[in-house]
Amino acid sequence: MSTQPALSDLLAVAQEAAYLAGRRTLAYFNAGVPVEIKPDQTPVTIADREAEQMIRACIARRFPDHSILGEEGGESRGNPDYRWIIDPIDGTKTFIRGVPFYGVLIGVEVRGKPDVGVVYLPALDEMVSAARGLGCRWNGRPARVSTIDRLADAALSVSDVPMAVARGEGYRRLSAAVKFQRTWGDCYGYVLAATGRIEVMADPAMNPWDCAPLLVIMEEAGGKFTTWNGEPTIWGKDAVASNGRLHASVIEMLSVPA
Repeated sequence: MSTQPALSDLLAVAQEAAYLAGRRTLAYFNAGVPVEIKPDQTPVTIADREAEQMIRACIARRFPDHSILGEEGGESRGNPDYRWIIDPIDGTKTFIRGVPFYGVLIGVEVRGKPDVGVVYLPALDEMVSAARGLGCRWNGRPARVSTIDRLADAALSVSDVPMAVARGEGYRRLSAAVKFQRTWGDCYGYVLAATGRIEVMADPAMNPWDCAPLLVIMEEAGGKFTTWNGEPTIWGKDAVASNGRLHASVIEMLSVPA
């Protein structure tokens, strides 16, 4: 394999890894899997750990010199030009409860830029993936954001309502301005936004592995992904995605000081 793989090659490996790891998680889904609590007070299961190991193994077979950052396994340093960022189960609390809206997340930074992203929802068998300049696909079909251009007609989703409300008046204003709000949280809300089923998805707290694939997915689908202050990054403390047409209005509301 070339030391400078094409984005399409990176995407193919990310898709394969996400799919295989996701299918593995189903062996533990709704099966009474034991739950451990990590030092940061978040839950983890054997499904998380096995899925991450499978993803790392898939990457290592094709790109053994690449860097990897995983939620469960930490960072394996390698070629700094290629960093894979993985969350084996985004929505572990959802997974533990037997709710099918959890996902496997894989993003690839190429020379510091998030250029490849895959989200696979194993229990729904839905995959949304993208690479810079190659478009966004939803189970093989082109994925596009919605064309709604008025907040009054928009659907808003959020991962944690109390935390969002505690951030201050901004989220309250936004939720009052949209047509309706739901709590399709974690990666599932972003999948809905990228595929045109909702217009805005917000997270009041974010880690890079929780959103590594989302910026390129949203942009390639025609939308936007930023922090609540409007910065397009996967390294922010919070995140919001939209269909693009509404983004300026969303940011204007969310960036209001507490």
